[in-house]
Amino acid sequence: MWHPVQHFKTIHRHYVLVRRHCFACGLYWQGLTHDLSKLAPVEFLAGARYWQGGTHSPNNEQRLAEGYSAAWLHHKGRNKHHFEYWIDYDPAQGGTVAGMKMPDRYVAEMICDRIAASKNYMGSGYTDAHPWQYYEHGKDHYVLHPDTRQKLETSLQILRDEGEDACFAYIRTVLLGRKR
Repeated sequence: MWHPVQHFKTIHRHYVLVRRHCFACGLYWQGLTHDLSKLAPVEFLAGARYWQGGTHSPNNEQRLAEGYSAAWLHHKGRNKHHFEYWIDYDPAQGGTVAGMKMPDRYVAEMICDRIAASKNYMGSGYTDAHPWQYYEHGKDHYVLHPDTRQKLETSLQILRDEGEDACFAYIRTVLLGRKR
């Protein structure tokens, strides 16, 4: 089935949420430029073709149908807020694949992205616990630098336990070192 309008609406809802969250953290440029690669033909056309009702990413459907997701491979290679962008060979670990330390501004954007994706996909059923639950479900498979993992987990636990305002305050003051 072909759903370009619905897919665009899903992308737009996500973009608006991420922008709002990034602005709350003081990440204005990242909020404005977040995920622009989703409009590239390799990503947009796959998203329209494998659109899943706006309840989850079309990338898994593309993987099932084609054996891999060209959209995801394109996306993660252009967006530094995805931890997968930071996976490389680590000479200090004998050349094995490892997660490299992400700059804090991209860790912050990653958190904003995860919150927005949960809101977008969960709709009215969203709670501040959902981003943590989603992370916890797959965390054993994530290739993350220990510092990046600690910052991500701390932020998501603050969100879960204290709410969005406390999470964004932590990101602004601790991760990014800003006063506001």
